Amino acid sequence: MITYFVVQTFQRGKKGMLIADLPRPARDRLHCERVAEKLAETSASVVAFSRTGDPETDDWEDAKVISQFGDMPSELLELTS
Repeated sequence: MITYFVVQTFQRGKKGMLIADLPRPARDRLHCERVAEKLAETSASVVAFSRTGDPETDDWEDAKVISQFGDMPSELLELTS
């Protein structure tokens, strides 16, 4: 089992919709939180999360939100409820 840490940023499109940027990997939980905080200064929305699983079997647990900043797309709000 391994755990990936990821920071996902979003920008506002012309009609106000949130558009995902390329996800950014992080080394660990603390790095993930710090990167998310920094990127929140210039992004419409940011979510930092981790995902644990087995890449050999492609069996993955649900993502765990570490921190979030700004408005979240409705699809992500459903995951964090």
